[in-house]
Amino acid sequence: MQNNLEIVDLPEDSIRQYIDAKSAFTALEQAKLRATEFRGGMVWKAVKGKEYLVRTTTRGGQTGLGAKNAETEAIYKKFTAGKSRAAELSSGLKQAAVKHQRLNRALRVGRTPNIIIDILLGLGDAGMSDKFTIIGTNALYAYETAAGVRLNEAHLATRDIDLLWDNRKKLSLFTQEGALVGGMLGFLQSIDSSFTLRDNQMYTAVNKDGYEVDILRRMGRNSDAEPVRLSALVDDFWVVKARNADWLLSAPKFSEVVVGINGKMARMNTVDPRAFALFKLWMADQSDRESGKRIRDSSQARIVVDLINSHLPQYSFEDIKVFPSAVADKIAIDSAGSQRIIKPSGSIEPT
Repeated sequence: MQNNLEIVDLPEDSIRQYIDAKSAFTALEQAKLRATEFRGGMVWKAVKGKEYLVRTTTRGGQTGLGAKNAETEAIYKKFTAGKSRAAELSSGLKQAAVKHQRLNRALRVGRTPNIIIDILLGLGDAGMSDKFTIIGTNALYAYETAAGVRLNEAHLATRDIDLLWDNRKKLSLFTQEGALVGGMLGFLQSIDSSFTLRDNQMYTAVNKDGYEVDILRRMGRNSDAEPVRLSALVDDFWVVKARNADWLLSAPKFSEVVVGINGKMARMNTVDPRAFALFKLWMADQSDRESGKRIRDSSQARIVVDLINSHLPQYSFEDIKVFPSAVADKIAIDSAGSQRIIKPSGSIEPT
């Protein structure tokens, strides 16, 4: 553990509250997943004097399950009872979530910006959590939450969020309904109506408070860096290619339930903290990157390595294999098992 204010442990009452709140949140996640099995309904329909069991979908689709008999009656009873139980469980857990939100806020359990929480919750509700990975500075909220600490605020200061789109997975927003009917821009505007795309930077949306959302993707086989349209909608995002984003997409994933300033909770899917540190070290070495950003990259890499050493020792850099040796070798492990950043000269950077 650090002896300065770079990494500070949360108070025990805050940690206890987070554990309880996370337990309720994950139970609600599971209940929502279970409820999808009962989406739509089952009804009896009369056809030529006989009754048939029909499964309906939320889009108006219908599937016949057979004439009314002991078997279809059992199917109907099981479905309606299961749907009722799922609704009752979800209702109770939603009430628990509201209670924990108040307690989280009172005990200052979280400090993730509320706009990030809302975007994460929206991605989850729209079924897109597995298609976008949070990268960049905001990942630090997940790491500090998992460690039960607060990192120095200087490392967390940012006014944007980077979403790395895994374009290996199909994303047809323009064919979707509900939150996705207006594409990704429409999705963001459902969270904050002031979001608009920058005229000269169509992969960036900005709201009235100056908060930005960027959507990035891997380079792919074609090395050109030209943006591509995310969906078929004329006014939707264009997605810019990010150098070596394949490293991040191929790295182990990291998922944590983070807490907003207002106490609301959301699941953040991001990159493994070791991948974060190594990628930041690579970025810090890029001569075409702004000097101030390179300094920040190096600082964020160092604080994450320190956090792993002090609070997340289960993450060994020896076990992460997706980075080239020129990047992976920037971390050294001493005889005591402590992991340190190697400076370009080959010396160990002090912590």
